[in-house]
Amino acid sequence: MKILALDSSGLVASVALIEDETLVAEYTMNYKKTHSQTLLPMLDEIKKAVDLDLETLDAIAVAAGPGSFTGLRIGSATAKGLGLALHKPLIGVPTLEALAYNLYDTDKDTLICPIMDARRKQVYTGVYAFREHKLITVKEQAAIPMEELLAELNKKERPVIFLGDGVPVFKDMIREKCQVSYSFAPAHLNRQRAGAVAALGAVYYKEGKIQTPEEHQPEYLRVSQAERERAKRLAKNGKS
Repeated sequence: MKILALDSSGLVASVALIEDETLVAEYTMNYKKTHSQTLLPMLDEIKKAVDLDLETLDAIAVAAGPGSFTGLRIGSATAKGLGLALHKPLIGVPTLEALAYNLYDTDKDTLICPIMDARRKQVYTGVYAFREHKLITVKEQAAIPMEELLAELNKKERPVIFLGDGVPVFKDMIREKCQVSYSFAPAHLNRQRAGAVAALGAVYYKEGKIQTPEEHQPEYLRVSQAERERAKRLAKNGKS
């Protein structure tokens, strides 16, 4: 089984290729460039480096959201375009599940809590754990205030590992208000990686969780700033 994976859901752009149980190649960049500038060149570099024939792929996995609206659209459009051109199925992997999968087989009593900065003091988050080598969802991914998340974690009274680009934004709040034992994932595991999208995508592929390119849509969890402003303008014009 050969799966190509893309993740452009946050600040990181990442492309990976797995074949069976082997991570053949991974190109990850966390730098100040737009994903429209980096994603396809990264894919092309991997293709050339490992002599990848795209026709031999079984599926294309993509981080399906939540995350940056623009980043998700770029990743989705790239995956859909490849899927349509190659006649390959897509595997939409929830961004937060893929982040949690970075910490595979963490102790079953420990909660894994990826947090992505969603602005306005909110985070995109979910809560996960591993049981019998499988990722278990403790709390479905959602966009919620960071304070509300910490209150929920305190009630669970279990150790927590935080990771994601929300950690540097909310680290002081975590230190102040988290009442359970906690830690932060190290640098090589604390951001999106297409390798994790590919590995979890392989699990979902075997479970039959695939889509046609036409079916795939990003999961934003909330409307964009532009859509919120448009709704306000329409409401204001409706009142006048």
